[in-house]
Amino acid sequence: MRLDEYFEEIERDERAERRQLVQEKSYAITDYLDDVETNFERRVSDDALLGSTSPTIFVGRSSYPNVSTGVLSPVGHEERAADFETGGHWYDRDFSIEDVFQHRTGLVNTAKTTSVKNVAEAWTGFVGTQREVAIADRPVDVEIGLDSSLDVDFSVSERDISSPTGPRARAESATLTENPHVPRPVKKTLEDDDWRAEGAMNYLYNRGFDVYDINTILSAGALGEGENRRLVPTRWSITAVDDTVGKFLRGQIRNATSVDKTELFYNEYLGNKFWILLAPGQWEFELVECKAPGSVWNPDPDRGMWLAADREGHEGRTGYVEETAGAYYAARLGVLEHLAARDRQASVLVIRHVTPDYWGPTGVWQVRETVRNAFDGESGVAESFGDALRQLEPQLPVSLARLRRKSSLAAGVQSSLSAFGD
Repeated sequence: MRLDEYFEEIERDERAERRQLVQEKSYAITDYLDDVETNFERRVSDDALLGSTSPTIFVGRSSYPNVSTGVLSPVGHEERAADFETGGHWYDRDFSIEDVFQHRTGLVNTAKTTSVKNVAEAWTGFVGTQREVAIADRPVDVEIGLDSSLDVDFSVSERDISSPTGPRARAESATLTENPHVPRPVKKTLEDDDWRAEGAMNYLYNRGFDVYDINTILSAGALGEGENRRLVPTRWSITAVDDTVGKFLRGQIRNATSVDKTELFYNEYLGNKFWILLAPGQWEFELVECKAPGSVWNPDPDRGMWLAADREGHEGRTGYVEETAGAYYAARLGVLEHLAARDRQASVLVIRHVTPDYWGPTGVWQVRETVRNAFDGESGVAESFGDALRQLEPQLPVSLARLRRKSSLAAGVQSSLSAFGD
């Protein structure tokens, strides 16, 4: 499909229209929180939580290496506990920002302060129960004794609605009330004390585990060499798995044939628009983020468009990205999965437009899933990378000149892609 026809198709895309958030930001979540608070209060008896079904865990990073580590449970919604775990099913079900926040505030976090170290043999007590929850392939029933009353203060205003969390309580004990089912590949990684965490992650990924499952297992301290196993803060584990699996996939396409034409893919979700350009050449990758004034990461309406960018060459990066954080690794993973499935490599530019409709942070999962699903549709095709950028310019929130000042790939198109007719 020619690129001009592709842009017309984007305009007619009914799915994208359904996903376009309304201009007037919705704060209906504030009404929902009152019901959440009432529900949790009904489920607490004296100082003990009556029990719930836990789909996942959380490990904090504040005060590392002594962190708050907890079991997350959607009390009152046990029959659909799996819905509350972050994953690609949220994208498939077209979750809005409000839906995400409802599921996040619907999880009670019962936690203890624990050292991240010396957890390799911790299969009893609170940490042991937490690990059993993490490695199970479905939510498990737990009963948790509380050391304090639940903090269910949901006094949230429109000003700080961007980061609601569920109720919290200090936990005294946690007990499983059923035997969890642990998949055989997970048992294999647990039993091998000589297996480095990176190898175990890639093994699980190749056995069909998505990155969401792997980062939970890693976070619980269930991967790595024997005594080196540690609890890993959830935020760190997410990026670690995206990066590790991404490096593995990059190795898979190192000697692959290049794509033979410049292709453009597009997708949008939760007020985020993504353009993905694949051009002939060896693997290199760049993410450019254009954050609109009034969006969650650029709230000052008078500041103007804020641009951030990070990149890597054929051999990858030697350090953590400086400007785009976890979004870089999430977007790169989605691209590499697509290229690996095609057994191709490419020079890749991803442009993300964070619009004002993105009024609350939902997490990097939405970056990963929007990029992954961008490749489900037909691509637009251009004569060259430079031609694609020129035709794309009217769709972008910044001029091509400004993009070239920020993007190494866009700025270097004349020289680096000269062999391909630009």
